[in-house]
Amino acid sequence: MFGKKRRRHTVVETLVGSNSKINGDVHFKGGCHIDGTVNGNVTADPDTDSALSISDIGNIEGGVTVPYIVLNGIVRGDVYANRRVELGPTARVIGNVYYNLIEMAIGAEINGKLVHQPEGQVPLLEQTQRIDESVALTNEA
Repeated sequence: MFGKKRRRHTVVETLVGSNSKINGDVHFKGGCHIDGTVNGNVTADPDTDSALSISDIGNIEGGVTVPYIVLNGIVRGDVYANRRVELGPTARVIGNVYYNLIEMAIGAEINGKLVHQPEGQVPLLEQTQRIDESVALTNEA
């Protein structure tokens, strides 16, 4: 009913600790929690219930493409969430946020665009890649 929030209880199977720094892309399934730094893209299959949580000391220097994200830290790159984005009061996104559902706390910052994408729509990232590929094929011909 009204006023009740349905919270996801995904088991954290991947953990980047506060003293850890990853240079490269991270692809996960299930739950992933980041307290440290990732210099690369963080992705999960869009057809799963995978969830990413980033603490207030977590930092990602790259794009994020996941079904669910709970952000309290910093992402320097675009965020694509085909199901839900939850931005806490200390969340910072330096890039665009593509979302189906979004929840923002007072204090959250987005330095980019908010772009709504209905569920089931092809993410804009994939559309852009397809356009780039077709332009490249046209230029080769």
